[in-house]
Amino acid sequence: MALRVMTWNVWWRFGPWEQRQAAIIATLKAERADVICLQEVWASDSGEDQAATLASEVGFHHARSPAPFWEGFSFGNAVLSRWPILDAHTYPLPDVLGRPSHRNMLVATVDAPFGPLQVVSTHLEFRFDRSATRVAQTRALARIVAEARSDPEQSFPVVIGGDFNALPHSDEMRHLFGSSAPEHQNLIFHDAWALAGDSSAGHTWSAENPHLADATWPNRRIDYILVSWPRPKGVGTPVSCWTSGHTPVGGITPSDHFAVVADLRTP
Repeated sequence: MALRVMTWNVWWRFGPWEQRQAAIIATLKAERADVICLQEVWASDSGEDQAATLASEVGFHHARSPAPFWEGFSFGNAVLSRWPILDAHTYPLPDVLGRPSHRNMLVATVDAPFGPLQVVSTHLEFRFDRSATRVAQTRALARIVAEARSDPEQSFPVVIGGDFNALPHSDEMRHLFGSSAPEHQNLIFHDAWALAGDSSAGHTWSAENPHLADATWPNRRIDYILVSWPRPKGVGTPVSCWTSGHTPVGGITPSDHFAVVADLRTP
């Protein structure tokens, strides 16, 4: 048995968002993931909730982060799960000065067949020149995961899906990977694409995407599925990883980001 995880920035209400919704749903159904991390999901102050709609369409449970409203609509993260969600907590991520920002991470505990599974969906600062802010945010993320995870030597590892807006060799990712001094000596993360992706660059922000015709600096891998370490030997190891959301549905490409999907080894 493998655990299939998907992460995807679904681009809020930008572009042809009403037509894109059907394309997003079709892509989610086609990938048949067990757990889905979403970023830029929206809800309205009148009660509409994109995360709830998407979960209903694929027959999943869901949790979402509360988020500030802007002109009647929120901008947040969500976890969709094939299995019940036991609890969910949202943690604000800091700005460069350590103050809470509007960016956050949603930590959900899923009642998976092999035991409780902690899943994180997150979305970091996007501006090119804000690496220092993203460093502060990834260090906060590591601290929160270290405090929230169960016994790392016995339980299934923590799985993170997110739009980090950062390249694999950046300062903000290197300490997560253990390429530079990690926030916690007993916690690093393995990158599913680096371990199990194909020979391509794995761009998730790509010039091949028609929504990025006028984008600055496309062709970047900025979306990740990460698996915590230490963990029981073999458990959670990525065995395959690919990108998704390339195929237009009804002539519409689903999002400005491509998704990342990975199969992880289960006990």
